[in-house]
Amino acid sequence: MFKKILIANRGEIALRIQRACREMGIKAVMVYSEADRDAKYVRLADEAVCIGPAPSGQSYLSMPAIISAAEVTDAEAIHPGYGFLSENADFAERVEKSGFTFIGPSPESIRLMGDKVSAKQAMIRAGVPCVPGSDGALPDDPVAIKRIAKSVGYPVIIKAAGGGGGRGMRVVHTEAALIHAVQTTKAEAGAAFGNAEVYMEKFLQNPRHIEIQILADTHRNAVYLGERDCSMQRRHQKVIEEAPAPGIPRRLIEKIGERCAAACKKIGYRGAGTFEFLFENGEFYFIEMNTRVQVEHPVTELITGIDIVRTQIAVAAGEKLPFTQRQIQLRGHAIECRVNAEDPYKFTPSPGRITTWHAPGGPGVRVDSHVYTNYFVPPNYDSMIGKIIVHGDTREQALARMRTALAETVIEGIKTNVPLHRELMVDASFVTGGTNIHYLEEWLSQRER
Repeated sequence: MFKKILIANRGEIALRIQRACREMGIKAVMVYSEADRDAKYVRLADEAVCIGPAPSGQSYLSMPAIISAAEVTDAEAIHPGYGFLSENADFAERVEKSGFTFIGPSPESIRLMGDKVSAKQAMIRAGVPCVPGSDGALPDDPVAIKRIAKSVGYPVIIKAAGGGGGRGMRVVHTEAALIHAVQTTKAEAGAAFGNAEVYMEKFLQNPRHIEIQILADTHRNAVYLGERDCSMQRRHQKVIEEAPAPGIPRRLIEKIGERCAAACKKIGYRGAGTFEFLFENGEFYFIEMNTRVQVEHPVTELITGIDIVRTQIAVAAGEKLPFTQRQIQLRGHAIECRVNAEDPYKFTPSPGRITTWHAPGGPGVRVDSHVYTNYFVPPNYDSMIGKIIVHGDTREQALARMRTALAETVIEGIKTNVPLHRELMVDASFVTGGTNIHYLEEWLSQRER
């Protein structure tokens, strides 16, 4: 096992990884920008290294600064968390070439699954169902593009091959709008991701967003840890996640889960990963794979009892998975609300000093957050400041616990989206379960009227 790990991230995930290291008897090195000098995890670290000024391009995205920090502190491995460089194959490669272990998949796996076109082709070969669409990147010929769209059937969605985080996609309802949409998406993709390739898929009208969590080791073992429902989204950004997904038969989950685990073995995947699907009319359609730990991993941890971050570290050190598929049992129901420093209904960021922070507690309540009273939320990064996660024997109990937890939560000095969560937890459609990916945006537009 490693003696010292460098954590190349910030915020709640940095603290989450630090806690796993402490539990395993591993020393944790924290890197931080000047804006995060007073972060809780920096103060709690065994060692901490400032890697640059506030802008992430000069700190958390600076590969030389992170690798230098690992060198000067004699770290053996680097955990990238999520976001920033976590799915950057070049970074993973530089980490390994510099003599450190990258706590994540191989650079080859990240490249394969990071490009949406090659990922889809790999999944088709592995027998994982995909959304109908183009066989690969769209050609330049407008006539050929129109022919593909006609065979797929309108509406279609144009997506950037190197895209992610809800960016680089455009829905097209008519042939008249098609070529302009393709050209615009190509230009945006080239500017945002350095890859102008785009592909086409059938646009599903009312799907749910269901994802399968997997873990794989270097000994050709792979398992799936049930599913999560992440359909409550705004602009493709998840707001609430839960596990298991309400109303989907276990036999369908088991069938798709087994295919995901088999696909991991086929591509030689290692570590944690998530297969994301659209689910409509009883069918799963693969959309992408995230080759890292997810923001919403705690709901899976609570229903399985498996520490995903700890397992990531153990697998990276060469250990076998300590459980088989048969040993994984799902218990109860878990719900996660992302707490963001933003206006709850306009969604404008609200950085600033937190004058009061009172986190909820009680049976089945977990809070993953790095903030505290008098903490200053910097304007330079993602607005998420924490997550409230609850677990209950049933979905009804989990909902009741989340309502209680949100009622207890006090955050003053800045605006947060806690009032939005309080409303959604009593919304009739959400309480029933099974809302689609468009529900929240429609709910918000109705609320404005």
